[in-house]
Amino acid sequence: MGLLSSLRPHRRGALSGGGGGGQWQWSFLDAVWAVFLLAVVIFLALVFTPRRGEPLSAASSALAGATVPPCAASEVDLLPCEDPRRSSRLSREMNYYRERHCPARGEAPVCLVPPPRGYRVPVPWPESLHKIWHDNMPYGKIAERKGHQGWMKQEGSYFIFPGGGTMFPDGAEQYIEKLAQYVPLKSGLLRTGLDMGCGVASFGGFLLKENILTLSFAPRDSHKSQIQFALERGIPAFLLMLGTRRLPFPAQSFDFVHCSRCLIPFMAYNGSYLIEVDRLLRPGGYLIISGPPVQWKKQEKEWAELQEMALAFCYKLITVDGNTAIWKKPTEASCLPNQNGFNIDLCSTDDDPDQAWYFKLKKCVSKVSLADEIAVGSILKWPDRLSKPSARASLMDNGANLFELDTQKWVKRVSFYKKSLGVKLGTAKIRNVMDMNAYLGGLAAAAVSDPVWVMNVVPAQKPLTLGVIYDRGLIGVYHDWCEPFSTYPRTYDLIHADRINSLIRDPISGKSRCDLFDVMLEMDRILRPEGIAVIRDSPDVIDKAAQVAQSIRWTVQVHDSEPESGGTEKILVATKTFWKLPLT
Repeated sequence: MGLLSSLRPHRRGALSGGGGGGQWQWSFLDAVWAVFLLAVVIFLALVFTPRRGEPLSAASSALAGATVPPCAASEVDLLPCEDPRRSSRLSREMNYYRERHCPARGEAPVCLVPPPRGYRVPVPWPESLHKIWHDNMPYGKIAERKGHQGWMKQEGSYFIFPGGGTMFPDGAEQYIEKLAQYVPLKSGLLRTGLDMGCGVASFGGFLLKENILTLSFAPRDSHKSQIQFALERGIPAFLLMLGTRRLPFPAQSFDFVHCSRCLIPFMAYNGSYLIEVDRLLRPGGYLIISGPPVQWKKQEKEWAELQEMALAFCYKLITVDGNTAIWKKPTEASCLPNQNGFNIDLCSTDDDPDQAWYFKLKKCVSKVSLADEIAVGSILKWPDRLSKPSARASLMDNGANLFELDTQKWVKRVSFYKKSLGVKLGTAKIRNVMDMNAYLGGLAAAAVSDPVWVMNVVPAQKPLTLGVIYDRGLIGVYHDWCEPFSTYPRTYDLIHADRINSLIRDPISGKSRCDLFDVMLEMDRILRPEGIAVIRDSPDVIDKAAQVAQSIRWTVQVHDSEPESGGTEKILVATKTFWKLPLT
């Protein structure tokens, strides 16, 4: 019964005084009830009507059809969680101030990040490995300071990348050939790598032709936009600092870890950073350090301590070639506890080495489960490992069967995207792809023959399946989508969100932890102009997403899902429009 119908007077009949049967009368109680309900209506109107000059909430404005305004021109490289205006007030201890520190909910600017003046659609892959448009990132500091080392240089309207680095000024290709004398980089045995303090990621870029997928990371620093340059080139990269917390990756995932003059003080804080490297390195994997402290003048003590601690972990020293040292991690479970001078022991049994979202570093070594089964040499070579469930998948309930079903499902879905929805996977239009809700990496596996790489994101509040993704030879990170992602604006060509509403809903209470608008505004920040967003969910969620998409200047099409999906989902395919700030 509606509010107005509840105000209808009662029929009193013969009990009403002075009137004939069938006459309507108001009793005293009716009048009191009417006044009470009228007061409720007035109260609700006062609460939910904005005061003069008070804006609607961002989500309400989006659903009401309002267009989100552009940010100021000074915010073209907006990094909400790596903002020096906030971090400069924080502690320097263990580089805490250079880690993620996000604004509180409601404090982040509600605006669309504009492209810089002169921005163009990026140079397509693979040409982008060697050159990008200067005006897309008009920052010449690296070219000025590192040009003599072959990092990059400006030529006309382009930045050119010769492929050099501080420890390999003659080029990454020669350096890779040198490493290949000691590390099996060309056999399919190694597939996933982590490059720490990567510069403009030429090392990872040139390993791609060996079918090695290297995730390169560096913090926001004085060089300005190292990671932004890497992503503009089409190389997998991530904005990150090794400080007080575990890195947002699962344990025993990388086939090798590389540091080329990364300047990470591995032996500081009782070896906490080397312990973190050990957590990430797959059994049988390789640790490669080029530069300080390896046989470095005035760092003899640090070099001796590094060798001693590696020995305590039972790492085998493969070679010391000039300023490059290479170790191999044992394939069996850790040789700790043992007599070592660092008082390092195994972590307690309640430690989960895969927990890595805002998780403090530990000064103990995580126990390795399934060490033999997931070790380099035991796990299948690339590309066979992509399509076979690993031992880690078997730890899930019905894991092997779920793996097979997920793989088959995404082969069909990706084919549907290409043939029926016009998503240009497999063309020069799409290079950098993000899967916001990756689960087992099925989308990335289905797109492996396309000239793309996929950042597989496993939401931190969901089951921690990222280790299975790494076992497949794919890469990714943990993240909570109620916070901004650690990347620069305009860095992805395609962003995919399966069941987007589940990214904001608490898995226990079912309540929303943030707004759909917040998530889509962040998608807009990291999506390139003319980039594509694909969102799957129930029809009512897609209807809301379409309204938000229009408010952030996306062009939208809504489609029925694949026939085998049973009609329970809709698919939104949106294109980010290429708009520019007006000239001033």
